[in-house]
Amino acid sequence: MKFFLNSSNVAYLRNLEIEFGESTNAIRLELNKFEKAGFLASHNKGNKKLFQVNTQHPLFKDINSIVMKMTGLNYVIEYILQRIGKLEKVYLIGKLANGQDSEIIDIVLVGEDLNKPFLLEQIGKAERKIGKKIKYVHYRPEEFDLKKITEPGMHPLLLWSR
Repeated sequence: MKFFLNSSNVAYLRNLEIEFGESTNAIRLELNKFEKAGFLASHNKGNKKLFQVNTQHPLFKDINSIVMKMTGLNYVIEYILQRIGKLEKVYLIGKLANGQDSEIIDIVLVGEDLNKPFLLEQIGKAERKIGKKIKYVHYRPEEFDLKKITEPGMHPLLLWSR
């Protein structure tokens, strides 16, 4: 999920060992299988071998779509984007954007004149449908800065753009 939800995610062996609580040998074997199959690409940076998803793989879009459905993000987009105002962009941030499973979906909405009562109603529907909580932050376009939502080591994922 880490790689197929957000193609910006990059990881190295030791980082994944800490994140998943598995042995480096087990993780190395799986990474090598994914790389051999063409799902992951790697490059060296210093003494670290970094892995990232291969977005050119013919199955990337299909797997990304499955992961979007598995995490419930497709419902979030479907419910939230309906008639809530002049929405320009929706970003996923937090653990889920970084490829870690989370019971909370953190999103950033960028737009003008959002219908907040309707938005809250739609978030409630999406939460019931996917069984996860949704937290959101709203910025008007003139006050939005991508740097504001980017924490070290985190990669915001643009889910939707007008």
